[in-house]
Amino acid sequence: MWGFAAIGVAWACMAAAGGMVYVTLADGRRAERRLPVAIRMMLPFASNLTPFFDRSFFDSSRRRIQRKLVSAGLDEVMSASEFLAIKVLVGVVFGLVLTVVFWFTLHQVQGGAGKFLLSRQWFFYFFAFVLAFMFPSSWLQSTLAERHRSIQRVLPFVLDLLTLSVEAGMDFMSAISRIVERQVMNPLNEELIRVLREIQLGKTRKQALHDMAERIDHVDVRSVTGALIQADEMGISLGSILRIQSDQMRMRRFQRAEKLAHEAPVKMLAPLILFIFPAVLLVLLGPILLEMMVRWH
Repeated sequence: MWGFAAIGVAWACMAAAGGMVYVTLADGRRAERRLPVAIRMMLPFASNLTPFFDRSFFDSSRRRIQRKLVSAGLDEVMSASEFLAIKVLVGVVFGLVLTVVFWFTLHQVQGGAGKFLLSRQWFFYFFAFVLAFMFPSSWLQSTLAERHRSIQRVLPFVLDLLTLSVEAGMDFMSAISRIVERQVMNPLNEELIRVLREIQLGKTRKQALHDMAERIDHVDVRSVTGALIQADEMGISLGSILRIQSDQMRMRRFQRAEKLAHEAPVKMLAPLILFIFPAVLLVLLGPILLEMMVRWH
């Protein structure tokens, strides 16, 4: 039975590792969403715990997580209640796995170090459960940050194309439709497709742009959509507004690059002290120490 259980777990892990999760975009196309193996394995079982997390006690947590899921483009993959259930399942299941790994490792260490580690083994077990429980939140935050970085990279180019199209005489919605058709699929294109579909279904352009800014929840997108909405309300030419916003996005990107360049020496300090400096000392002092040891013996 243990053999059958091991085979079943191995098969489930391989199926989860090779599986893909897709979401349906507003125009009917499918986009891939990459999930870690641990979360893909626990996702089918999350529905068993969602009634517990649907209670009013978790309302604030569900609202906060749902906002992050929407901004990360994962609202069709899982709900906030399912994410809370996945956190518990990953914490329990993979916390136990890490606990077994720590237990086996600690008992293999011999001598005084082994006794010292065994005397503090509960610390390692507690660390295993905390690490497994915090993994889904860390993954969601990193996914959201990566999606925002992707939107930051492509936003100035999209604004340039919109500016050229509008100044050439094309209306705003036709310009967006042409850009969406010609560009490679990315998070900003997914949101623009949704904007087009919502306007086609009867929503005003102002409300559709406002909803897109709320979904993405990023300062650059809020700035662009706010300027477009204001220009639409006051009757200002969209071409000039788009050109100004494009210049501002490029300036912000240049400022972010300067900030990262100034932070690089500080970030390089830790690996320099921990790895490079000891390696240089070892190379310089290694032959001297070896010669001293030979003479001592």
